[in-house]
Amino acid sequence: MSRILVADDEAGLREFITDSLELDEHQVVAAKDGKEAAKLLDERGFDLLLTDLKMPGLDGMSLLRKMRAEQPEVEVIVMTAHGSVDNAVEAMKLGAFEFLQKPLSGPDELRLLVQRALEHRGLKDRVDATERDDRAERPTSGPPLTYGDPAMAPVVEAIDKVARTNATVLLLGESGTGKEVAARTIHAKSPRATKPFMAINCAALSETLLESELFGHEKGAFTGATERKRGRLELSDGGTFFLDEVGELKPELQAKLLRVLQEKRFERVGGSRTLEVDVRWIAATNRDLRAMIDEGTFREDLYHRLAVFPIKLPPLRDRKEDIIPLAKLLLDRAARDLKRSVPKLSPSAEKRIANSTWRGNVRELANTLERAAILADGDVIDDSHIWVEEGTAPRAGGAPSASGTEVRPLAELEKEAILHALEVVSGNRRRAAELLGIGERTLYDRLKKYGVDGND
Repeated sequence: MSRILVADDEAGLREFITDSLELDEHQVVAAKDGKEAAKLLDERGFDLLLTDLKMPGLDGMSLLRKMRAEQPEVEVIVMTAHGSVDNAVEAMKLGAFEFLQKPLSGPDELRLLVQRALEHRGLKDRVDATERDDRAERPTSGPPLTYGDPAMAPVVEAIDKVARTNATVLLLGESGTGKEVAARTIHAKSPRATKPFMAINCAALSETLLESELFGHEKGAFTGATERKRGRLELSDGGTFFLDEVGELKPELQAKLLRVLQEKRFERVGGSRTLEVDVRWIAATNRDLRAMIDEGTFREDLYHRLAVFPIKLPPLRDRKEDIIPLAKLLLDRAARDLKRSVPKLSPSAEKRIANSTWRGNVRELANTLERAAILADGDVIDDSHIWVEEGTAPRAGGAPSASGTEVRPLAELEKEAILHALEVVSGNRRRAAELLGIGERTLYDRLKKYGVDGND
């Protein structure tokens, strides 16, 4: 069902257009003039605007300019009883899809033109989605959701069933288990597949930037806000919104997110106008949200809104049969990225890979194979090219337990683990956080706590 806004100051024509388009099961909203149409466009999401050019107050050409500046993805058909070549040319230059002469010859011409405009809108959405996928970082988008191990069978079955619904999904699992891949798979198999898939990492941005990215902001809302910005939530209207690392959300943003989930409404930062949005929600976390509820750091009401349909993704160590097939798939991808021929895994390399614990799961496996593809000069990767972090050796200095086994302070162990992770990834904080299974913001907090400069 497409959402169409009709703007015309003639009540009879508005009714005729509305009735004609509702025959094709479109959702039609009518506005009596340009000002009312502009208000509706700011408050709701539409696929198509059908507007008269000559209206009191804000005319159709001004409305078209506003649309092209603020919502360029919406198709526009302009109508006028005062048609001229000049008007047609100007409207088409401003990005109108088509120019329609009044009086209308009948409903068939109108319905056919609307169908063409909506098909064009759908084509643009698919092209935009392809471009977004092409620009996406490979480690983030990950390999396709393939499996052979029985441990993944219930996961794939759950994804297939919930994808057909509009239910909110909560993806649980360790860092690197493929939660975003699962989210994209749900979207691709859903009725919203042709609409946008928007993802945001709640741990990657400061609270202020995250709020602006989610909800958008008005001009002058804060220093540097030189113009209005539509947030990712608004841009994903009709599609799927993926909240990665939702456990990192601060309490104030948790409250605002809860309101959107309950009412499907929000305001841009610095704005007073309430906007409506229709999205399918998928959230993911590697944290224990129930424990966070007990600690008072995560809202219980938000948890129940998100956990309508929870899916737990097993760690790679519990999917032994998937490790080698995944390794070959990831090695092929790494070779293409490195622009080299695809090397083969020697039996010794396969044995090393299959027997490793992969604490960083698929993401760690992908990094290991990319490094191996760089190290291997020939067409074969052997076990000498496979470097796997299997843990750190104990250090002296802790207190002995009653049994004589060394017991070291938890803070010391945590600091050592953080420093070691940063060393392994050459100071890359995002990758260090992934290896540790925590959010980037948590890592920053720990570095500050221990007085450590992550670049040292």
